[in-house]
Amino acid sequence: MNRSIDILGHSAAILQLRELAQKVAVTDVTVLITGETGSGKEVLARFIHEHSRRAGKSFIPVNCGAIPSGIIESELFGHEKGSFTGAVQARKGYFESAEKGSIFLDEIGEMPLETQVKFLRVIETGQFQRVGASETISTDVRIIAATNRNLHQAVAEKNFREDLYYRLRSVELQIPPLRERGGDILILAEHFVHEFERKHTIAFEGFSPESGEFMLRYPWPGNVRELRNLIESLLILERGKKITPDILERHLLQRNRHKSLVHDPTRTEKNELNLIYSSLIQLRQEIGEIRQMLQQVLPACQASSPLLLPPYPAEASVSETAPSEEPTVPLEETEKRSIAAALRKFGGNKRKTAQMLGINERTLYRKIKDYNL
Repeated sequence: MNRSIDILGHSAAILQLRELAQKVAVTDVTVLITGETGSGKEVLARFIHEHSRRAGKSFIPVNCGAIPSGIIESELFGHEKGSFTGAVQARKGYFESAEKGSIFLDEIGEMPLETQVKFLRVIETGQFQRVGASETISTDVRIIAATNRNLHQAVAEKNFREDLYYRLRSVELQIPPLRERGGDILILAEHFVHEFERKHTIAFEGFSPESGEFMLRYPWPGNVRELRNLIESLLILERGKKITPDILERHLLQRNRHKSLVHDPTRTEKNELNLIYSSLIQLRQEIGEIRQMLQQVLPACQASSPLLLPPYPAEASVSETAPSEEPTVPLEETEKRSIAAALRKFGGNKRKTAQMLGINERTLYRKIKDYNL
């Protein structure tokens, strides 16, 4: 029996999940796996299959959300020749192809209501009909479904059948998000490092202790999938060199730069907070760049173009601080003049200017464009 798939981790939640998965694997009960996107639902489904009596047979994953509603019944149950335009020959569906094995229906919450009726019949009777056929086909398939949606809410909103919902959740296994799995983050990171070292033939120098602490603090809104993709990017783009928190922050910033914080009703409150946290990483880096730039360039800037900054007493309260009679300069104008002074100092050499300012060249080019320098 092939058991190459495992559920990695030593956290209490994962140890309990593995134990439950092993218990249900030896039965043929229908299983519903719930959890956030990227948390590893298909890995858990494969684990159940490989620890079952069906391990030597097919495991067929189906993403219900990726199949257009007009053809999903044909994909699941097959069709007869001429049953619809383009059906030039009879075709088996996924349920026939998975005979004696397991079928994994991911994103089950996206299945159209009319298809849910036929799917419920398969669960209850083990029978179905191809599209355009009158003959009933019996099937012996283990059904594992998964979703990142709140099906209870979908039932209340009439977007999911109540009878199917309760039939599916005979056994429900919930995968915890990566941010709640503590030290499992480092265990998974090490596993992915070994995987990509072999795949890409890269010798990796490892993570600094501080980078490990950084990974433990980061909320991982994309869960295990985000961690896996990040590790592969780090090994390839950094060419195997030792990873520090600065490198991690830079890669995460680049990956999250285009994520929108516009309200999405399908997001959970935790996901909203995770996106905000990612944006704060970007904001902190840019503030640090501005601070470093001002500290290094302000003296030179004032020498060539004097600036008058408002007083900032270290311990005086706002009410105790006398209003300044000197004109103040907006921070953006200060930044603009600082960059202009640095450019003049190095004769327009942007690489040297960026080095002096303590920012990367891409940020410098963006500032030059923003300020029309």
